[in-house]
Amino acid sequence: NGIRAKKPVLLEVFQNPAAIIGTLIISGLLAISIYTVITLPYQEAITLWRGDHDIWLQNPAKAQPEWTNLFRKDDLPVTMVLSTRDGTATKTVSAVSEEMTEIAVPFIFDFPYGGFPQVLAVRTEARYDEKRPLLTFTWITPDERELDLGSISLSKSDTYYFSQDDRLQRKFDGRPAQEAVFAAPEGDGTSPVKGSHTLLVKAFMFEQGADVEAEFTLYGQVHGLAGTDNRRRDLTVALMWGTPIALAFGVLAALATTISSVLIAGVSVWYGGWVDSLLQRITEVNMVLPFLPVAIMVFTLYSRSFWVILGVVVILSIFGTAIKNYRAIFLQVKQDGYIEAAQAYGASDRRIIFRYMLPRIGTYLLPQMLILIPAYVFLEATLAFLGVSDPDLPTWGKVIVDALEFGIYSGDYYWVLEPLGLLLITAFAFLLLGYAMERVFDPRLKEK
Repeated sequence: NGIRAKKPVLLEVFQNPAAIIGTLIISGLLAISIYTVITLPYQEAITLWRGDHDIWLQNPAKAQPEWTNLFRKDDLPVTMVLSTRDGTATKTVSAVSEEMTEIAVPFIFDFPYGGFPQVLAVRTEARYDEKRPLLTFTWITPDERELDLGSISLSKSDTYYFSQDDRLQRKFDGRPAQEAVFAAPEGDGTSPVKGSHTLLVKAFMFEQGADVEAEFTLYGQVHGLAGTDNRRRDLTVALMWGTPIALAFGVLAALATTISSVLIAGVSVWYGGWVDSLLQRITEVNMVLPFLPVAIMVFTLYSRSFWVILGVVVILSIFGTAIKNYRAIFLQVKQDGYIEAAQAYGASDRRIIFRYMLPRIGTYLLPQMLILIPAYVFLEATLAFLGVSDPDLPTWGKVIVDALEFGIYSGDYYWVLEPLGLLLITAFAFLLLGYAMERVFDPRLKEK
């Protein structure tokens, strides 16, 4: 009968448009969380976020998300990588003399974009004994103009950034090389020449058996689904992993706090006397304790673990205003006639608390817990903002901190808007569902 009685209530909840929207958003966040944990394991996410072993070397720094091109007339360039190792570029070997060999590598690519790239770089790995090879660069434009970009002497492993060569800066009258080679010879030079460009790299080897592998990277202005930060890290990693972390922190903290507070309030009211006085004094003392300084102290002196910080948050939140609120409700429930009837037929204290008192406020707890979740989601971001968080975990709060320090003042608004948007969407979803349930479970709210 209890199950049958609850079905109409649940149906009424999910007939509410707000509840439907909230449920759909929460379902989407849960799906992202499950997908993230399965496809991007924890240790892999940590390694990626730390940027070990130059993982992000081929990513542009502070690049906007690729989807921003949908709102532009002319797309900004994406990153391109051409290499002799993976077959995206081919090399031709020819003998110049008995002692000298020429290795030519033409990096041919189509450039249909309306903006200049961030950086142009060539990475080489040379194999020789004593005589260092000589590398020359020639840029061939779609209109068949040839621009001499100079030459360098190779070491075993080298990376040449065109924008860092002072000789090229002087040659192009102080203009960055990545703009000068793409700019049209006529006009104001603010738009790149579209079409097929070629960077011809020639390596002159002065020993028998010497060889070289080359890789050309054109760093774009847009990258990936979420863009990159100042350390070239793909923000998708932090935004994806921030979802299960935020949900886990919010749901577990709200669930543990709500259940513990209700149990303590029920025990306090039922037993009364010194038990009630002791629990109320503990609550009042805890309410005046400064929350953030205590959390920072635990973080500094004890542990930086995510689970320890979560435990501290729960413990400090249990003995709060919630106990006072639940105690007031239980004081009314205790006076009901069915409680006296239960005492009359000899029900134990435990049975009365768990079977008669707690279920009475069950419909009140679920909406309140859902409404409480956003507060803990924002608290996790706040703790990360203050540095009170696991330093290795990629979270929304840490992305916001980095964005405020390195991105927002240079106009990279996507960097801060993406995690803030996810925080607001998450809070919005739980509040929609919580308030919808509250209106259904509390008849007095329907009249308003």
